[in-house]
Amino acid sequence: MTRFAAALRTPAATATALIAVAAGSPAAGSPAAAPAAASSAAASPTGRGTPEPTAPKGFTALRDIDPTIIHEMRYTTAHTFLGVRVDGYRQPLCLVTRPAAKALRKAQRTLLRQGYSLKVYDCYRPQRAVDHFVRWAKDLGDEAMKAEFYPQVEKSRLFADGYIAEKSGHSRGSTVDVTIVKLPARPTRPYVPGEALVSCAAPQSERFPDNSVDMGTGYDCFDTLSHTEDPRIQGVQRVNRQLLKSSLGAVGFVNLPEEWWHFTYKPEPFPDTYFDFPVARRSLTDR
Repeated sequence: MTRFAAALRTPAATATALIAVAAGSPAAGSPAAAPAAASSAAASPTGRGTPEPTAPKGFTALRDIDPTIIHEMRYTTAHTFLGVRVDGYRQPLCLVTRPAAKALRKAQRTLLRQGYSLKVYDCYRPQRAVDHFVRWAKDLGDEAMKAEFYPQVEKSRLFADGYIAEKSGHSRGSTVDVTIVKLPARPTRPYVPGEALVSCAAPQSERFPDNSVDMGTGYDCFDTLSHTEDPRIQGVQRVNRQLLKSSLGAVGFVNLPEEWWHFTYKPEPFPDTYFDFPVARRSLTDR
């Protein structure tokens, strides 16, 4: 995250400063089968010349539509419930369908006037990433990140309880994981693999630092406290969740009730297609 030296006093100043934040941030057919996406002439990372799938026209990088929205693309880092970088995330980019990106820009303009910014954790998610989640969930011996991300849930229950599935709406390109940051944005230290973990449901002052406003849990917290309307979430935490939900709802996003951070733009341009192109600038064909 980028450090702000002083409070931003006007929407114009806010937008200018947020452009600097965004620029410096590091980090098919039927649902039964992944589609064949468009092919790229670029060679695959294996060096064998196999074309990589690319995005259809209609996808864009969010920064190209609104560079003021803060990015913290978690799955390009080891600070995930898997404890490793996720397959398919080549660059810390938010790729998303163009209508969803324009709607996020509209919501951002409203929030900037109130002294807040949106921050995205994840956007388009390739099917290979979802497959990585599934392999990890089936490996019951790997609980390296349990203490932070699912301390109250047995790993053997992740499929049955709906935390992991073989398909994700993110792969259709119009779903984002997002939060709100109070401006000026505070710096957030990087995660250090192997550091002591604290429950994502612990008080904000105790859990891993995040410059998001207090939403009652951390991001990707496998706990019923993450349900947007959980009655145990009250006071400022509830106000913050409602601000996020109402801001995005006003521009066409629908919240997933089980995850306060998960929103899907409606109507989706690709409602039945699950893409598998990697998260990388070169995947975009609509430049």
